[in-house]
Formats: sequence, C-alpha cells, structure tokens
Amino acid sequence: MSENREQEALGAYLRLLQNKGASSANLKQREQFLLKLVPVITGKPNDGFFYREAVEDLLDETNKADWSFCLAVAREYFLFWTKDIKAIAALNAGAAYDIGPLQWQPLDCNLKTLWTTLDKAQFSVAETWPLKAYTLALRQEGAAQSLVDTRVKLVKLLLVRLKDAPHKDHKIYRIAVDSTVPLFTMKETRRLFLVVVREFYYFWIGDPEAANYILRETAANLL
Repeated sequence: MSENREQEALGAYLRLLQNKGASSANLKQREQFLLKLVPVITGKPNDGFFYREAVEDLLDETNKADWSFCLAVAREYFLFWTKDIKAIAALNAGAAYDIGPLQWQPLDCNLKTLWTTLDKAQFSVAETWPLKAYTLALRQEGAAQSLVDTRVKLVKLLLVRLKDAPHKDHKIYRIAVDSTVPLFTMKETRRLFLVVVREFYYFWIGDPEAANYILRETAANLL
C-alpha cells in the first residue's frame, strides 16, 4: 500500500531529524502531535491558510504548556507537506531544527501582567528603531490609527518578552513568539499577533525591504 502525501511528508521529516541526532523521545513527541494533525489535513489543499486553521483547532485540544513545541513542529512539517525543497534545504543547512532542549525561554508570566507593564516599558535604541520603522510603514500604507495602535502594542509585548534573550537571531525570535501565543485566550487575537510578528520580523532584522511585508498577509504565510 503506497503512502499518501501526509504520511510521506511525516516519514521524510522524522528521518531528517533522526539523521541530525534527535533522540527517540524527541521524535516520538513530534510524531504523536503530527499523527493527530495528519487525518485533518489529508487530501486537503496544501496552502498555509487551511493548514493554519487545522493547527489552531488542534492546539485548542492541546495542553498550553506544549504549544510552543507543537507550533515549532507544525512549522517545520509544513515545509515537508508542501514539498518546499529549497526551504527544507535552507533550514537544514542552517541547523534550524531544534532537536535538543531549548537554551532560553522568556520568563513565565500572564497576559494581564504583560499588558500593565507595556506603558512603562523602556526600550533601547536597538529596539526603538525597528518599532518606529514599523509604525511609519503602517501609516504609509494608509492604516487607520486604531490598527496602528493595536499592532504596535502587540509588537511591544513581544519586545518585552525578548528583553532577556541572550542574543538576537531567528530562533530566539520564534521561541519568544511561540511562548507568547498561548497567553492569548481569544483565537482572533492569537491570529492577529502571529500576523503582526511576521510583519515586524523583517524590521527587527533590519531588512531594507521590510515595508514590502506590511499588510500583505496571504495564504502562503504560516504560523
């Protein structure tokens, strides 16, 4: 019996991680989550919008303590499911797969505490520059002030989460994002947060083309 697209992707994903040295326990944990996801996405269009919906529904049935790990797994598996060979090769070459224990996590907190600290939060020049650039780009795109205010507040929340990070790279950014998502109880707010942090990432890394990603959320964007 031949494997379907989802099973083939799952096998390829797990084999790659095994070859990179992932432990049996780590592989098993990933497989258990994906075996719940596979039946939902089998035979469905391989686009980001549908996939994101499926992952979000599955997260609602998952312990919030496991969300960060599950989001990372879902993000990695998506590349195999869509057969994005170039992206898989790039991630593999860059040692982007996290197969060991995380070396850093933002401090535990709740959303209410975070919100109350935002107005008093002090940001360094390195933090303020991308924040101002993002704000300006939103305004240049004609975004309403209420939309700008909401997005900027969500960005500040992420910057607060990143304050004690040991260094600055895409892995650290993703860890901060994934550990913050479970704090939102409303699915709509979680979705908006993920849209905003995708947009802001390009400002955070200083991409000169960052403004091109503003308010252009498409089905291809993933978690």
